[in-house]
Amino acid sequence: MFESPRARFNLDRQSLAREIVVTFEPKAVNAVVRLLLATVLVFALAPQKTTAESLEQTIQYLLDYAGKSNATFVRNGQSHTAAEAVAHIKAKYEHFKSEIKTPEDFIRLSASKSLLTGQPYLVRTPDGKEMHLDLWLMNALKEHQAAQHE
Repeated sequence: MFESPRARFNLDRQSLAREIVVTFEPKAVNAVVRLLLATVLVFALAPQKTTAESLEQTIQYLLDYAGKSNATFVRNGQSHTAAEAVAHIKAKYEHFKSEIKTPEDFIRLSASKSLLTGQPYLVRTPDGKEMHLDLWLMNALKEHQAAQHE
């Protein structure tokens, strides 16, 4: 008897479907479930890298760094204490807050130069070194970020 190719295809597909019967044995299912649970548990208990510090936390670190430095800060030729400098930088930060997206923005906009005269802010460290405040804070930021990644 002659079968059409289409009929043969339908028969082959039906017989193939009957042959491919997947059986799940309880022991095999248990083993797979245990393996999945063990994998999840390993990842859950693995030491997680701490989340990155927020912008506010980094800015607070820089303000604390300046405030605790025992350095002299020079703004427009006038010397200021660390507390006075931090108060001034905070005020500028509040003024520019909407424009500050990174710690570098904070330093550039709040702690680099006078808005009135354009003169750079300076810092004189206890050992007598004098440098631009923005460079001093950038170095502190780099050290802080390096310590965060250890």
